[in-house]
Amino acid sequence: MKTVSPIPYALLGHPVGHSLSPAMHNAAFQHLGLPGRYILLDVAPADLETTLDELHGQSFGGLNITIPHKEAACRFLNRYHSLSDTARRLGSVNTVVFHRDGRMEGHNTDAPGFLDAFREAFRATPRGKHVMLLGCGGAGRALALTCVEQGAASLRLVDVNPDVRCRLRRAIRRRAPDLPVAGMAPARAARVAAQCNVIIQATPVGMKPGDPSLLPPEAFRKGQLVVDLIYNPARTPLLAIAKAAGARVANGLGMLLHQGVRAFRLWTGQKPPVNVMRAALEQGLQDRPPR
Repeated sequence: MKTVSPIPYALLGHPVGHSLSPAMHNAAFQHLGLPGRYILLDVAPADLETTLDELHGQSFGGLNITIPHKEAACRFLNRYHSLSDTARRLGSVNTVVFHRDGRMEGHNTDAPGFLDAFREAFRATPRGKHVMLLGCGGAGRALALTCVEQGAASLRLVDVNPDVRCRLRRAIRRRAPDLPVAGMAPARAARVAAQCNVIIQATPVGMKPGDPSLLPPEAFRKGQLVVDLIYNPARTPLLAIAKAAGARVANGLGMLLHQGVRAFRLWTGQKPPVNVMRAALEQGLQDRPPR
């Protein structure tokens, strides 16, 4: 009987060693009997464009893109290949589909995956909410623009880099000129966070042992919805402080799952086994020592 070679898929980032994406996708390939194999590739920013071209020539089935490459991948694919409407609107790519006609197509499944996870965790959407976003690059930018599209009442953009938050603020004003949008440094954010209904933490702070919470206890209150996109550790210092203050909290595992579900469907055309993928992520997190 002829053995079918597995089709390679990969996550490109820098770093990527912490990711649980292989557990999720390889479990899905195995469950459906598909010849896929998902791996991690650490790619320095200077090598991203060359790597995309090389992997396309090596018959990869598709890719995920993570920090710090999402915006650069979007620019490259927009220049030389194609983008989905969502990726073009958000200016960020986290999923790449390789087509048989030689095209690469960039997608953003972060945004709809975040909304799926938000509904699952809180039975809510950002509509009508006053939202604070911590971290305005990559995923943060995509989620901020998604909140705008979903009808958020206002946005507070927090980043240590004033240029990054100003660029995002300008992008939001082009989409929604009448929406109240403020950019601010973390020190000011600590004073006004309690006024927000939703707080989204989209920076790497909290992944390493000893990392502080970006916001102090007085930033949180009962009734807030607080999401930290980090999933290992499952309870970051920020989430621990928010929960102690009475906020409802969720980590990034749900978003990782749902963006992966959407990426898997784009690559394979198959209905993803969501429960299998969820169980693989939960087991993978359980098997890893806390960071």
